Amino acid sequence: MKYINKKLTIEKVSLRNITRRYKTPAYCYSYDRLEKNIINFKKNFNSFNPLICFSIKSNTNVNLIKEMKKFGLGADVVSMGELMIALKAGIQPKKIVFSGVGKTSNEISYAIDKKILLINAESKSEISEIARIAKLKKKRVHIGIRLNPNTDANTLSQISTGKKENKFGVDEKTLFDIINYYKNSKNIELKCLSVHIGSQILNHKPYEKMLKVLNRIIKKVNYQFEFIDLGGGMGISYEDNNKMLDYKKYNTAIKNFLKYHKSKIIFEPGRSIVGNTGCLISQIIYIKKNGRKNFVILDAAMNDMMRPALYGAYHKILPSLKSNKKSKKSYEFVGPICETTDKFISIRGYQELKEKDFIAICDVGAYGMSLSSNYNLRPKAIELLVKGSKIKVIRKRQKHKDFI
Repeated sequence: MKYINKKLTIEKVSLRNITRRYKTPAYCYSYDRLEKNIINFKKNFNSFNPLICFSIKSNTNVNLIKEMKKFGLGADVVSMGELMIALKAGIQPKKIVFSGVGKTSNEISYAIDKKILLINAESKSEISEIARIAKLKKKRVHIGIRLNPNTDANTLSQISTGKKENKFGVDEKTLFDIINYYKNSKNIELKCLSVHIGSQILNHKPYEKMLKVLNRIIKKVNYQFEFIDLGGGMGISYEDNNKMLDYKKYNTAIKNFLKYHKSKIIFEPGRSIVGNTGCLISQIIYIKKNGRKNFVILDAAMNDMMRPALYGAYHKILPSLKSNKKSKKSYEFVGPICETTDKFISIRGYQELKEKDFIAICDVGAYGMSLSSNYNLRPKAIELLVKGSKIKVIRKRQKHKDFI
């Protein structure tokens, strides 16, 4: 997004034109930004040609996933619903990886029937269930084993997934037991070693540590994995002073790892593909003063964008019309939901605002709409894709009659 003649625009369309036609709240994505993100991600790792499986949980819009499919991306899914969306978008089954700690028997059965690339298992019990179902179907199923490498990702505790106190993956001893037990199985073929240490990672060093753990364990277990799934977690810059992940150093670490292991690398990026593609456009309903606080009450709320309430996450807010007139007030941007945590950000020294103005909450392409809900029986927002001067509705605004 940028300002043209003081008007905030997405590609060649001003926010004001969007709001006149489609109202608010509205999720709006930039095709140009999506395309550049995918091309840059591929370029960063083109020396070893990884399989890139987009993390569907970060954004479940089938029309966006269709656009990603055109660039050759696969899908990382964690539920039957996500697997169905990936297939509906046209993702090839042999480019789909099924992750997650709690796959049901129905989900496992469905994944086997669809002949996806891998089911990444996370416990002995899960592998036992996969083997049972595979035997009933008289099939040999390709699986991965997710290792918990006990590696600190240096990120928020709520999105750290690779430490021993986290629920994800198996420890080293369990991994050895699984490999020894299933390496000659008739119904299970161990194809992949998988890891995923966390999300919104901005430092390459945790990845380097993770790769050292993998290197040591693979040598110790003496088993040749066809695939090494390194997960995702690559962060984006939500704040102007955010340090970005050094992809060059991460790439170098992976290439050094591959000198000793002839495996195909799989990535599961989400945020790094779609995070900065989207904004949530909202209108100011009221501005009210309570004590020392000036509340800017928006028509968007925590049901539309949960991250600030859930994690205390920061998202920059931009006015649709830029003004040089600064306010002496401290603004707190909040939604209309009956929760004190329904707030987005507090800002001092913002420009003067008035009721009925429009704003854009930035960088909401990942874990924005996918975390939304009907809390307080509020309809979900419309989703739009901007490509140049064209706007396409990629998900209609929900109406009360759709769920009441």
